[in-house]
Amino acid sequence: MKEAPRLWFSPLHFAECSHAIARQVFHRVVAETEADVIFDTLKRDLAAGIWLQTPVPENAFDLCATLARRLGPKLGMKTLDTLHVACALELKAERFWTFDERQAKLAKSQGMKTS
Repeated sequence: MKEAPRLWFSPLHFAECSHAIARQVFHRVVAETEADVIFDTLKRDLAAGIWLQTPVPENAFDLCATLARRLGPKLGMKTLDTLHVACALELKAERFWTFDERQAKLAKSQGMKTS
């Protein structure tokens, strides 16, 4: 992030972030009031243009299914993980940022650099 890249943020990312914040409350890592602050900060950042908001690419679900059929038996990806990679491919991303090993393997197999 120190290079200040512009990063895409789709409705899929918003849903994933919302679930991640909720899980932290569920596991009592953060209080609901803290989660509200985190969520409000995310919404403020989106409104300020820190993230490049984009719709989920039209062909992403078809590509997700294709990747599942071709590489699912070898890499064991989950649907949402594969959908994230499919979106990145459709948006012509050069780099894919993830903490998920399976996502990273899939992204690398499709020619993207991972971080």
